[in-house]
This record gives sequence, C-alpha cells and structure tokens, in this order.
Amino acid sequence: MDLAQQKQRALDALDLRAPQLAALGDAIWDRPETSFEEHFAARTLAAALEKAGFALTWGLGGLETAFSAAFGTGGPTIGILGEYDALSGMSQRAGALAPDPLVPGGPGHGCGHNLLGVGSLGAALAVKEYLAATGAPGKVVYFGCPGEEAGAGKAFMARDGAFDGLDCALCWHPGELNAATSARCLANCEVLYRFTGRSSHAASAPHLGRSALDAVTLLNTGVQFLREHIIPEARVHYAVTDTGGYSPNVVQAYAEALYLIRAPQRSQVEEIRARVDDVARGAALMTGTQVECRFVKACSELLPNHTLAGVMGENLAAVPLPLYSEEELAFARAYCDTLPAGGGTLAAMAGQLGPAGKALAEAHRAEPIHNFVVPAVGGEAFLSSSTDVGDVSWLCPTAQIMVATMAAGTPGHSWQRTAQGKSSIAHKGTLYAAKVMAASAIDLLQRPDLLRAAGEEHRAQLAGRQYLPIPPEARPIAVRGAQSES
Repeated sequence: MDLAQQKQRALDALDLRAPQLAALGDAIWDRPETSFEEHFAARTLAAALEKAGFALTWGLGGLETAFSAAFGTGGPTIGILGEYDALSGMSQRAGALAPDPLVPGGPGHGCGHNLLGVGSLGAALAVKEYLAATGAPGKVVYFGCPGEEAGAGKAFMARDGAFDGLDCALCWHPGELNAATSARCLANCEVLYRFTGRSSHAASAPHLGRSALDAVTLLNTGVQFLREHIIPEARVHYAVTDTGGYSPNVVQAYAEALYLIRAPQRSQVEEIRARVDDVARGAALMTGTQVECRFVKACSELLPNHTLAGVMGENLAAVPLPLYSEEELAFARAYCDTLPAGGGTLAAMAGQLGPAGKALAEAHRAEPIHNFVVPAVGGEAFLSSSTDVGDVSWLCPTAQIMVATMAAGTPGHSWQRTAQGKSSIAHKGTLYAAKVMAASAIDLLQRPDLLRAAGEEHRAQLAGRQYLPIPPEARPIAVRGAQSES
C-alpha cells in the first residue's frame, strides 16, 4: 500500500466514526460549561481518547479541565488543539428560529466549541489509525484546552510548558465558510478593577460616604477620552460587573468593572493597560476610594505560518466537501432569513482578497451554505478578534482552518449559532474538519521537508523575539459574565 492509500484509509475510517463524533458534539452542547468549569466536556473527550489507546495527562497549566492525550513514539510530534467551553448568557433551544433560551441567562455554545473539540478529536483518532497501521515514527498529541472564551487557557498551558517539544500545532474553528487563514489576530489582556469605598445614607449623610460606583463611572469616562489617544488598531472594551447593589439611597461601597484591551502586539497591549491602570488610580483618588487592578488573563498575537496554511489549504480542496439534502438547505435558508443583510465572514474577507474576493462574495451572496473553499487569505491583515491559539503560535509553527458548520452569514456569539450547534449541517462540517486536519497531519508525517520549511519560517518570523508569557503569579479566574476573548 503506497503513502496515498495509507492516508486515504485513515480518512475513510473517520466515516465509520461519524455517529460517535456527532453524539459527542451533541452531548457537550447539552451540557454547556463556561471557562475552567468544563468538567463534563473534558472527561467525555478524554474518555473517548483513552478508550482508543491514547495516554492521558491531566492538569496542564494548573488547570483542572486541561489535559493531553498522546499516541505514538519518536518524532515528529504534531499537536492538535481542542476546545470545549461555552459562553455565558448564550442558552438557546436547538433548531429554534427566534431567541428561545433553554435557561434564561444560562450558558450556551454560541461559538461552536462543542464541535471544535470533537472535530479535533476525530483528527487525532485518524492520525492514530495511520500511525498504528503503518508503524511509522511520529506522535500525535491532542490538547484539551479549556477557557478560550474568557480565560485564555492556552496561555496558562503555554506558560507552564504544555506545548514544549511540538514540531507544529493544527486546529480549526467552526464558522460559516471553509478557509485556511493566514491572517493575524490581536493580542489582548483582561483586567478586573475593583473599587472599595465606604457606605453611608445617601440623603442624611452623603458626606460620610465614598462611592465605589462613582469611581467606576469616572474610570469609564476617563477611558472614553483615552481612546482618542491610542493606536487606531487597538480596542478597549468593558463591562460593569458589579454596581454595588440596588438601593439608590445607599452610597455604594463596592463596585467593579472588567476591561479587555486589544492591540496588534502584546507589548502594545501592555502599554495601553498601564495607561488604563493609571486612569483607575485617578478615579480612586478623585473619589477617596481604593482600587485593586487584578490581572485576569492575556493572550499573544497570532503568528500565522504560511507553509502549514498551504498544507491545510491543499487538503481543504482535496477532501470532498459535504453533501447537503434539500431539507438541510431549507434549514439553512430559514436561519439566513433571521440575519441582517450584508454581514458575514465572506463579506469581511472580500476586502482582503481584493477585486477577486469581492467577486467571490457576490457570486455566493444568495447561498444558504457556503459549501466551497475560499482562496488563501493572508498577507499582513489583522482580524479584530483574538485567540489564545496565538500563544501556541509563538512556541511552534501553528495553523488553523475555518469550516462551515452553519448557515451562511451566521455571526459569532449569537443565538443563531447556538441554535444550529446540533444540526446535521454542524455534524457534517465537523467530520469534514476532522478529515482535513488529519490529512494535513499525515502529510506532515510523510513529508519531513514540509515540517522543516514550517520551522524555518517560524524562526524567521520570530527574528530573535522571545515569547512573553503571562505573569508566573497569575492564576485562572472563572469570571462569570465575561462573554469572550475572541
């Protein structure tokens, strides 16, 4: 049996696992768990890998719900990244065509991570089949990565050496089109500002009170003025996570705000963070309160690897696309009808692809599912989102794909995305993603020259720069109410 046949046999084995993968994704959708609380999802995925012969290691990065599952001996070592955390406030009934939370205010898989972790698991199983059948040297390691949405779990794992020794890392993300992207993502940092003042009767003794809520208001006002004086690529978001109570006749003694700061480079994020810290200290000084500036998490900018992206792009084109029934197309059209016109990832990418991209977007504008492969997207473009995959990309060559698992134009972190997370369209996209990642990993195992080229590109891109890990004293915090870092 030649190399191509060995590769195809491993991919064909995934078709037999399709029902298992669909059931795993649905089970995790049914039990949404937010950052660092994904005990059911982590155990479920780890049990499937252990049953298949993978060796488990728990507690990576000091995170209870982080694990690795390894199979094989010798080199090279290829990592496959999986995620499984849900978003707070994104509960939604599966298949519903209007907002209909299963649990009002409860969590839900509004970013598709119930599919992400399972698709990556499928890829790892297929690579294991290839290694076991051929006896070829090499190792595949599945990384169960918690807390992407509000905790940057991979940054904690990277700081503590979880990804050391990898020759490369591959991953994917559910979306509404199929593409191997080489665009960069923004670095970010999240800080919790906690103000402590003194309570008092707001009418009879207001002079005795020191309002923490006033301090939060002044912080937000100061940062609003600061936005004019930072680089235009940066973003500063906030949420008031505690207003100090519900009684207007009480001077609020406690209040807090959670800030998320983004910029193209981690060093720029740190510069802006220092200025926001100063604004918070000024707000405390003006109100006679005390402030604690508590680091929550940070992630580095994503360093794309064009060599690996090329390999994944070739396999996106080589692996047969899913086939959809008339019922599935009608299902997707129904969700398209709930969406505002002119949005979607394809329209956003069109500008990066120039006239050809605009023509592509126009040609597929009316399709309910984007069932084609978008040409390679890259250059020096920055996506305005962030991902803790960026931390992995500083340690080894890293690439990821986006795969259609939902109706065209479905925005991220929306009730529509949650509602489509158990559909047959989602299941078919997950299987396709698993095959593309597995095919890419097998190509890299069969072609050492590709891994060498990816490594050379990675070293050239670093140009002597060193990875900046999060502070050693930082500990993961499950901040409820924080929607996402992506």
